[in-house]
Amino acid sequence: MKVYAFGFPKIGEKREFKKALEDFWKGKITENQFKEEMSELRMYMVENYRTNVDVVPSNELSYYDFVLDTAIMVGAIPERFGKYEGLSTYFEMARGRKALEMTKYFNTNYHYLVPEIESGNFELLENIPLEDFLFFRSMGIETAPRILGPFTFLYLSKKDGMWIREPGEMEKLFTRLVPVYRKVFEELVENGCGEILVDEPAFVCDLQKDHWNLIKDVYSEFSGFPLTIFTYYDSVSDYESYVSLPVKGLHLDFVSNTENLRNFEKHGFPSDKTLIAGVINGRQPWRANLKKVAELVDKLGASAISNSCPLFHLPITAQWENSLPDGLREKLAFAKEKLEELKVLKEFFEGKKVNLPEVSFEDFAVDESVSKKIKQLTPDSFRREKEYQERDRIQREELKLPLFPTTTIGSFPQTSDVRKMRARYRRGEISEEEYESFIKEQIKKVVRIQEEIGLDVLVHGEFERSDMVEFFAERLNGIATTQNGWVLSYGSRCYRPPIIYGTVSRTGPMTLREITYAQSLTEKPVKGMLTGPITIMGWSYYREDIPEEEIAYQIALAINEEVKDLEKAGIKIIQIDEPAFREKAPIKKSRWPEYFEWAINAFNLAANAKAETQIHAHMCYSDFNEIIEYIHRLEFDVISIEASRSKGEIISAFENFKGWKKQIGVGVWDIHSPAVPSVDEMKSIIERVLRILPKELIWVNPDCGLKTRNWEEVVPSLKNMVDLAKKLRKEYNNT
Repeated sequence: MKVYAFGFPKIGEKREFKKALEDFWKGKITENQFKEEMSELRMYMVENYRTNVDVVPSNELSYYDFVLDTAIMVGAIPERFGKYEGLSTYFEMARGRKALEMTKYFNTNYHYLVPEIESGNFELLENIPLEDFLFFRSMGIETAPRILGPFTFLYLSKKDGMWIREPGEMEKLFTRLVPVYRKVFEELVENGCGEILVDEPAFVCDLQKDHWNLIKDVYSEFSGFPLTIFTYYDSVSDYESYVSLPVKGLHLDFVSNTENLRNFEKHGFPSDKTLIAGVINGRQPWRANLKKVAELVDKLGASAISNSCPLFHLPITAQWENSLPDGLREKLAFAKEKLEELKVLKEFFEGKKVNLPEVSFEDFAVDESVSKKIKQLTPDSFRREKEYQERDRIQREELKLPLFPTTTIGSFPQTSDVRKMRARYRRGEISEEEYESFIKEQIKKVVRIQEEIGLDVLVHGEFERSDMVEFFAERLNGIATTQNGWVLSYGSRCYRPPIIYGTVSRTGPMTLREITYAQSLTEKPVKGMLTGPITIMGWSYYREDIPEEEIAYQIALAINEEVKDLEKAGIKIIQIDEPAFREKAPIKKSRWPEYFEWAINAFNLAANAKAETQIHAHMCYSDFNEIIEYIHRLEFDVISIEASRSKGEIISAFENFKGWKKQIGVGVWDIHSPAVPSVDEMKSIIERVLRILPKELIWVNPDCGLKTRNWEEVVPSLKNMVDLAKKLRKEYNNT
């Protein structure tokens, strides 16, 4: 039995990656010092592999994003970035004023940078996999370089603002791209590389026969190289075509669903290739029932095993988690523990005496009263008492907002003072009264700043929240938070996914104190800020033995209780953030209707408010074209969306949907870039939107929360945004 593993988290046990990267950006360390620290992390990752697996992957530590690395490797650098000059160009593409668009990687919580293919003239600019292979070779360590495959690279890229998905378009680009990949593979083999791991997760997407013909043609060009292909997150879309590819080995994900297994049983597996069975879950942190896993491996007759998908979706280790609810820690396996599970399986198949544990979740942290509430839900539970047009009329009379109302998405900069105070409070160094007093001062300050800037709808700033999901997780029954369970989201941004381990319920008000205090300081409306059920669930780990629909409804009931309390306290606008609504959808569209049915119901259950309460939904990074009909069924009054990086093109979804009537908050400022947007830059986005939607429907806002920005960027950017709204009002008030 041979053990493969891939995607071990690069962040380090103490987030060394984040610190080094941010220190380099701030000029606190030199490029050489930065690279030295990255080399130490590389060694740490590889040592974890060497302890547990047979095939050690390399080329796994990207300085920002592995898709960006691939774009650099093949010379896909847009003209606006000029000549490639190492890390300065690299980080300009990642986070500069005209950075590449950022979006979610398949249906995960990792963000990648979308390559832009301009001329289609690819070249081998830098053989990054070879550099890493030789780095480890110099240490006496043999590795198998891991590379994003050519099909997935194009599938994740855009040309002229459009996804490269059409087989004919892909074929044209492959004529220039394939020779570059050949050269990468040739140089690796010439330097003694015995196996190359090629990631092709796009093989699980909804592909046509023409796509698979193209894939066969591409891989026939590589038939002489020792390639092993890895697919994950779902079943491959054409099993027979996949297993016929002329490569050394093929990885299949046997965890995400049962389709790969059904196809294996129906069609078999070729004897001239190695089947690498992805049997240890790389996305959820639960210990595997190794007895059942061993039975599956036996059934497959697999001679190699692996994790189902990259391990970077998990924290590094559960070893230091000492504050979890009773009985939970022993049920957890993070990345290190997953590698250990693979090692135990190998030892079992080699005939060694090892214990194969059976993990049971039956009756673990169950609250029957919540299950009873879910059984009692009726169709009326999922819809508001009045239709949108009537709600809109009532709300306009109630709120009396100007044309092009301005607001923000919720959070404001969390300075080092805010973070330090929260840390001191958590360590018990200051009292609850001292901490609350500090938070009140921050709220008072941010309300004053917003009023001075001239925003129309204010927020309380979310200074009491370390993370939009973790905050609610800490206040809900059935959800645990970790001390050190950090996972990379994008760049240097890490977050700690909560763990939904039992029935979710609310113990009492979660946001009321801060929001009602903010409202007491101003005559302007202050938005209540809540995270929606799909996002709380999607950005958390959750039980695999409970239907997703049931978990979503449990959370929705808890959020709706908070909505009702905010209404009673006189809060007239409540925002429910659902950035995960689209990304949580299954990769294959055939499974969309089932998912969206319960996802829509969960949002609507949470948002079931009085007609006079204006419900805002926030969805950043969402590609709406394919899901506009589902979005339209959500019971919000205003939806705020990302529009800055796509230059307003996201709005085309609303153009193509006849009968759109609801209001839209247009995200005119890309908060992922430190650049201050000009009035004209933002105006061009609104003008693009005004070609499609009437002025009465448009709000003006940033595309996301401002937590990660600093005040020196935020204040001038918001002033420009308010100046834009004033300019628009003068221009459009009488039209």
